Amino acid sequence: MGVPGKNNVYLENMPMQRYRQCAMELPVLKALADDTRYAVYRELSTSTSALSAQDLADRLGVHANTVRLHLERLREVGLVDAEAVHRGTVGRPQHLYFLADGAPGLGFDPPAHALLAGLLGALAERVGATPTDAVDTGHAWGVEAAKRTRATSCMRALESELHGLGFEPAAGPGDGTSEGGARIEFLHCPFRELAEAYPELVCHLHRGLCEGVVEQVGGGRVEEFATLYDPEPCHVTVAVGRSS
Repeated sequence: MGVPGKNNVYLENMPMQRYRQCAMELPVLKALADDTRYAVYRELSTSTSALSAQDLADRLGVHANTVRLHLERLREVGLVDAEAVHRGTVGRPQHLYFLADGAPGLGFDPPAHALLAGLLGALAERVGATPTDAVDTGHAWGVEAAKRTRATSCMRALESELHGLGFEPAAGPGDGTSEGGARIEFLHCPFRELAEAYPELVCHLHRGLCEGVVEQVGGGRVEEFATLYDPEPCHVTVAVGRSS
């Protein structure tokens, strides 16, 4: 570890775990030898967001129960992890699946892009980028993204952009005209590892992006934004019909 200074890059917060390829041991090779299991793994490797067993079943044309058996096998050898998601309905929570930390990409994922994102995060922190800088940068990106949308409402435009980025947005009840506004929860964060390392930068980039989309489309404004380290789950609240 280098000492922080003019000629050293301080990488204590660099999220390195993801970039270490796990050893291709015999249990891993056996788990991937099955054609359907390999297809399941390929879908998870190329997806920008976590997927449910039903999502995978629909993509592969097989029964969801069959997919669940293969997912459990992949979890046993440490290739796949899962997260229980409560969607506010009665019954068991839905499980979303994604590659475990260190799982090999097998050429499907772009590790160089992930590494570059980590290096840029370290660089931004080193040169003294502030949360305000991050909001401004995200805002500019959100404005440009909104210019390409066909959505006629700021809520639909924001949901569409968040979905495309892999946040799995889930709009809550309300139309944004009552106290508290319309709330969109983020069921998955595609930038979570970077956000854990650089929360002041990554989460505020995300906030700025949301604000840029909403303001560009018009008809509302971001009233609240909960980050990774806020007490409530990550979400954005948009006051529809109010301008800043």
